[in-house]
Amino acid sequence: MRIITGSARGVRLKSPAGDGTRPTADRTREALFSMLGARVYDAQVLDLFAGTGALALEALSRGAASAVLVDRTTYAILQENVRRTKMEDCAEIRRGDVYDHVVVLAREGHAFDLIFADPPYACGANVRVLAAVDAATLLSADGLFVLEQGAGETIIEHSGSLSLVRERRYGAARICFYAEEVRE
Repeated sequence: MRIITGSARGVRLKSPAGDGTRPTADRTREALFSMLGARVYDAQVLDLFAGTGALALEALSRGAASAVLVDRTTYAILQENVRRTKMEDCAEIRRGDVYDHVVVLAREGHAFDLIFADPPYACGANVRVLAAVDAATLLSADGLFVLEQGAGETIIEHSGSLSLVRERRYGAARICFYAEEVRE
C-alpha cells in the first residue's frame, strides 16, 4: 500500500499484521479520489476507522488542509504512517472508540468537508456510523460523507439529514457518497 499522488507520492504505508484491518485497495482509492477531484483541496478531513490512515493521508498528499484520524486499535501504525508521509503538522490522531470521538468532535465544534468511514463489513457498523455522523452534525454545509461498505450490504438511501448521492462498486467493496439534503 502506498500514497498514489501528491506531495507524498510513492510513500509506502505500514499495515498491521493479520486480518483485523482491511485497507482500501490502491485502485479503489485512486478511483475514489478521481471522483472527489478538486473537492479535496483545502478540505478539513475526518477519517473514521482510519486503520492505516491511507484515505486521510492520500487527501493530505493531494492538498487537504488538515485531517483527524480516529481508530481504536491502530494508533502506532497511524503514527508511523503520518511520520513516513511527513504530515505531522496537519494530521491529528485520536485513539479510541469512533462513536465516542464523533460526539467529542461535535462538542469541540468541528465541521469537516470530507468524512471517510471504512467500518468493519457485515456487522451493521455502516448503519451505525452514518447515523452517528448525522446526529453529531459534523459535516460542513457542502461536505461529503464517503462510506466504504461491503458490496453485499444493503445500501442506505437516507439517514437523518444525509442522503445517498452516488455509489460505486469495486470488487468486494462499495463506496457510497452522502450529502445533506437540501430542504426547501
